[in-house]
Amino acid sequence: MTRYSAAELRQLKAEDTGRPFDLAGKLDVPEAALVAAEVGHGTIRIEAAPGRLIPAVQALGEVMALTRNRSCVIEKVGTYNNFHDGDHAAMTLDPEIDLRFFPSQMVHAFAVEVAGDKGVRRSVQVFDAAGDAVHKIHLRETSDLGAWEALKRDLALADQGDEIEFAARKPVEPAKAAADQAAALREEWAAMTDTHQFNGLMRRLKMNRLGAYRIAGAPWAQPLAVEAVPQLFERLLAEGVQVMFFVGNMGCIEIHSGPIHSVKPMGPWINVMDPRFNLHLRGDHVAEVWLVEKPTKRGAALSVEAFDAEGMLIFQCFGMREEKGGDAAAWDALARSLPQLVEVAA
Repeated sequence: MTRYSAAELRQLKAEDTGRPFDLAGKLDVPEAALVAAEVGHGTIRIEAAPGRLIPAVQALGEVMALTRNRSCVIEKVGTYNNFHDGDHAAMTLDPEIDLRFFPSQMVHAFAVEVAGDKGVRRSVQVFDAAGDAVHKIHLRETSDLGAWEALKRDLALADQGDEIEFAARKPVEPAKAAADQAAALREEWAAMTDTHQFNGLMRRLKMNRLGAYRIAGAPWAQPLAVEAVPQLFERLLAEGVQVMFFVGNMGCIEIHSGPIHSVKPMGPWINVMDPRFNLHLRGDHVAEVWLVEKPTKRGAALSVEAFDAEGMLIFQCFGMREEKGGDAAAWDALARSLPQLVEVAA
């Protein structure tokens, strides 16, 4: 990791017109270091714990919530409502701003103000111990600026230093499976009554999601061709099927529920540019796609899930539940008709 002073980082940022995420990669520094460098120059270090942060964010009113991993970005406009705190996991449950937080990953947070041609841009930015972005909240024209001032005042940390020591980034865990546990995996998988039981099953059998998919076999996990991803978006747009689209990282998962109204490919990117929902996916990062079925009390939960070449989960797409307005039969037909992976014989 390259070391720069805060003053050097401020100068490099001023000279760059791209995204901070891309600049951080070029400079070999954590993205949070670029934000911390602006402390005292329009940026304040604030408390990161969701139990303190999210109630203050709710008072802002309408904002834009952004969560990303290195291959996919999701942006939703709305208000942070119905917040539930917890030591292991916290959440907001709103039709538009639907989030799952993992507090142990929310380590550094900043209230950021940047002057621009169109006025001051204001945001809350949260990062993990390695300085990678967990979640960002961007204020809009209608956001409550009185609540913004209160957030800065009430959550400001005593330490307002502009240089932070970051932990080393943990590598992505590759697919982990135990072939001798394949029968047990299938037996316990078939006995599930809720999708949330899957993580416990993985812990018991000492596997992870991708490793389990590779050995579970039909009907539980079937490999799809990578071409299934652009086709998924095209079919969702054409057929109007309502879905739940999950995008996240180790600290936050953001969920879009509903239809998709636009798909705009641009180079390697697949973009959804709806009025209150944007999504940007690097289609060229997709290395594995799986059609996954999990039994529940309500019936089968069917998902399409994409992973990158290192085994990182990029996104999950489920059909919207019927009680929320979804059409289970339409989603089932769409998902099962996506192109399957065809093994080429040597």
